[in-house]
Amino acid sequence: MSTCLSSSLSLKPLGVVRIPGSMYYPNILGVVSLLTLFTAFAWGSENPAFEDLKFLKEETVITPLRQEQPISQAPSNVYVITDEDIRLSGATDIPTLLRRIPGIDVMDMNNADINVSMRGNNQLLANKLLIMVDGRSIYNDFQGPISWRGLPVTLPEIKRIEVIKGPTSALYGFNAFDGIIHIITKAPSEIPGTILQVGGGQVGTLTSTAIHAGESGDLSYRLSAGWDQNNLWEPREDLASRGYRVNLDSSYDLPSESRLKLGGGLTDLNKFEGAFIGNVILSTDVMFPYVYGRYERPNFFLRAFWNGVDTESQLNTNPLLNNLIRVTTPNGNSQTQFTGNTYNVEAQHTIEFGQTHQMNYGANYRFNRVSCNCISGANHEHRFGLYAQDEWRLTEALRIVAGLRYDLHSEISNTFSPRLAVIYQLAPDHSIRSALSLGYRPPTLLESHQDTLVIPNFPAPTATISGSTNLDPERIIAYDLDYQGWFFRHRLRTRLGVFYNHISDLINIRPLTPIQNEFVNGEEADIFGGEGGVEFWATPWLSGFFNAVYQEIGQTNKGRQVRGAPLWKFNIGVRGEWDNGLNGELVFHHVGGATFPVDPAFATLAPLGADVPDARVESYNLVNIRAGWRFWHEQAEIAITAYNALNDRHREHPLGQKVGNRVMGWLTIRLP
Repeated sequence: MSTCLSSSLSLKPLGVVRIPGSMYYPNILGVVSLLTLFTAFAWGSENPAFEDLKFLKEETVITPLRQEQPISQAPSNVYVITDEDIRLSGATDIPTLLRRIPGIDVMDMNNADINVSMRGNNQLLANKLLIMVDGRSIYNDFQGPISWRGLPVTLPEIKRIEVIKGPTSALYGFNAFDGIIHIITKAPSEIPGTILQVGGGQVGTLTSTAIHAGESGDLSYRLSAGWDQNNLWEPREDLASRGYRVNLDSSYDLPSESRLKLGGGLTDLNKFEGAFIGNVILSTDVMFPYVYGRYERPNFFLRAFWNGVDTESQLNTNPLLNNLIRVTTPNGNSQTQFTGNTYNVEAQHTIEFGQTHQMNYGANYRFNRVSCNCISGANHEHRFGLYAQDEWRLTEALRIVAGLRYDLHSEISNTFSPRLAVIYQLAPDHSIRSALSLGYRPPTLLESHQDTLVIPNFPAPTATISGSTNLDPERIIAYDLDYQGWFFRHRLRTRLGVFYNHISDLINIRPLTPIQNEFVNGEEADIFGGEGGVEFWATPWLSGFFNAVYQEIGQTNKGRQVRGAPLWKFNIGVRGEWDNGLNGELVFHHVGGATFPVDPAFATLAPLGADVPDARVESYNLVNIRAGWRFWHEQAEIAITAYNALNDRHREHPLGQKVGNRVMGWLTIRLP
């Protein structure tokens, strides 16, 4: 059994701290974890046998510079979630995993619609993160938000998830605004044979996955399929999401260390309750097909992909409004038909100048076309970008990363996105990083061309919601200062950081007249705070982590664009994995209370009987537990998981449902 920790949050192995006859409380968890930790350190310093054990290992990442490098040399704040983190978490979705990373904001609305962002910048219809799968952007340029239930990947085929906090537009262009979540899948050689996994439990949760991978000469392939469903938190008997996904990835080795990759797939959510948009809740059937191709050789790649989206959505007025209004298309239809196509081509080349410089430069072109009965005017857009980034190693201890990107967009003014980072090694195993970066998010096609009606069900004139072609892109300027240090011969790592983000030109809906609403720019926010944490490897079977975040928001925002975020959040995790096959994990999340914006329609219609939700969301504690046993020469595993094990029923947004608990059973089998 490997005892090497391969990521900042890859607690391999971890132990579950369980107090017989008691609940899982953070103070007990913290005391036990610290006692175990320091006892292990003290024992290890005196016991020569401890020298032969493996300890924490620094992760290697590729996203910050598009080349492999250790985290301590990366120009960005990076965290990694590994395949072991995924397996031992028992999570059914990626947002559950992301909660353990400091600075990540997760907002579960109804067990289907989930919003994810970073550093206090979360919102309904969150649209400020760039999500990628194996380098392919799956950002939705038409609407902005990510359907986390509709990702084109199954959890068992993920190798790691690299999470980059802070804008990275200098390299990745538009939409790398708050940061990047890059999902990297396993090569066929890493999972040869067949994997079968099934899980089921409360809240109507069923999940199944089948993966087969193999090699034949120079050709390798991976085929995966999955089917999932789950119910709403309220009422727990009603279906929230149901769908399937199929993916095929292939790779062919060519001469001169070159490689050709081809693949494609389809995700079909034939039932999806969400998203929550102001005073509307969508009920959607949606399909996400895609095809990609990639040619790569040392220091060069050329890749292209097509992403499609095809949806039918019912515009349901929030029940709290008691059917006082309805939102429709211009012809009065409460159902929208939406089709979109994205075509993207990108090439990049890397040049090395001696032993001190390495430069990446490249270009990409992106074309979006959309058809919807909820928009008017232009239905397409062109994007073209040029970029260059240089890593300069001045000394063994000092390196500078500087990058600049120039983007052209058919509907907005041209933009420049610079980035500058300085990384200095204070001593072996101790480094600091300071960075300045700027990023943009252009208006979506809906924000530019939306055309919908708000029809009252009482004597009053009909109102309009219109897009605007005069919008500027949203802009963020980010400042970061981080420290990373290793102690006790790589048994403990400490990470500390402070950040300051200035966000401007935020896009919002404002009333121009009592019956005319339009998307406009103008709002600003300053979000600043600090993050810190430790990861420890205590014994051959016990490891864990603790991290915390403090953040404050100053803003001129009004209405829907007001930023709401807790002042404090912290996470604690412990994990154990033993030679007899038993394993377990316990993760505790505390999220402080926060005040969020509520659509003005609720207060406006209150005199007519609308219910106005409390804008304040109270603090909550979320405890997730997993216990498992590997058998049959570690080729099979059974597990039981408990999500929100303490059943701390809570809302994560004023309009969201109360999150309950869920117990599930799992079976995973590997076949040759």
